[in-house]
Amino acid sequence: MDEIRIENLEVYACHGVYLEENRSGQPFFVNLILYTDIKEAASKDELSLSTNYGEVCHFITEWMQEHTYKLIETVAERLAAAILLKYELVKEVDLEVRKPKAPIGLPFGCVSVHIKRGWHQVYLSVGSNMGNRQGYIEDAVAALEKDTRIKGLTVSELLVTKPYGGVEQEDFLNGAISLRTLLSPKELLEELHRIEAAADRRREIHWGPRTLDLDIIFYDKLVYEDERLIIPHVDMENRYFVLKPLCELAPNYRHPILKKTVNRLLQELGNAE
Repeated sequence: MDEIRIENLEVYACHGVYLEENRSGQPFFVNLILYTDIKEAASKDELSLSTNYGEVCHFITEWMQEHTYKLIETVAERLAAAILLKYELVKEVDLEVRKPKAPIGLPFGCVSVHIKRGWHQVYLSVGSNMGNRQGYIEDAVAALEKDTRIKGLTVSELLVTKPYGGVEQEDFLNGAISLRTLLSPKELLEELHRIEAAADRRREIHWGPRTLDLDIIFYDKLVYEDERLIIPHVDMENRYFVLKPLCELAPNYRHPILKKTVNRLLQELGNAE
């Protein structure tokens, strides 16, 4: 991916733990790399097809002067998100916020926070088999669409499937959702759980009936596991209700462990049955 670099942008702003820092302010320096695609802009020599770095500098300056935070960690995190939300062509940012006059009381050169943030491609599975199944799913989609940290949301057609896991219950209505997000996997999981809770989702019977089920199937090409979350989703290659709608949205998306496309996994599952 191409890069647009901004180095040592000086901004006088009011950020710091101490009252005097918030009242009088001090100089900060910002280093920024915008990851984007400049090929079309370069070939046509047209600024509107690129990201105007002068405009970005003014945006950073105004943003840092309009907000006040105790920690430069917070400044960096929220400024990175603000840049990504404002500039559509920017896919990722590498941001350093430097504070050369931090009140340390000892000789030092500079303190800084350096982060890298960007948009992530995510695929979710959604299902319901209690009450107004379609209504629960539509409400979940609406909740995701309202989140400014999520964009480009697309929903597959919904299909009726038999329950998975051996628990006797009503048929499910299932689908898949494609989206891009600034949320980390853990943050996204928390947001999905919040949406499920709003639908009165209860985890009382494993593989039991539920008003709403939202699962992360893929998150970029990430392979991840902790006590609460496994990506890619466990056993998704054996679940027709996951693969069928997902194939509608991303047939050529390749499983990062199995190295097979969603379409291939669906075909193999059909042959096995």
